[in-house]
Amino acid sequence: MANNKRIWYLAPMPVRSCRVTIQDLDGVSHTVEVTAATLYEAVAQGLSLIRRGEWVAGIAQGLNVVKVSVADVRVEHEVKLMDFTKWLERPGGSPREVSDRQRIRAILGMPVGRTS
Repeated sequence: MANNKRIWYLAPMPVRSCRVTIQDLDGVSHTVEVTAATLYEAVAQGLSLIRRGEWVAGIAQGLNVVKVSVADVRVEHEVKLMDFTKWLERPGGSPREVSDRQRIRAILGMPVGRTS
């Protein structure tokens, strides 16, 4: 029994088309289309794309809200950037959550070698 290894099988999440919207520092809303398997992956991809835009005056942190609208059956979500950042920096969790955070950190160009 001591030599048995546990193997975690993660069921793949369906990838969905999402519309991500956030306001910049000038109050202008910016929207991009992304495909993502999770809400926070959509937030990360959207932020990454919007931050590259030359028309974006900068994105405020904290209570700024990112709207995510899912296309299959259009569902809209709002995520406070403060909550997203806390989740991204949270240590531990299930193997799936750790893997999700590492993937999302990579999308944002952040170091992924953390144990969180």
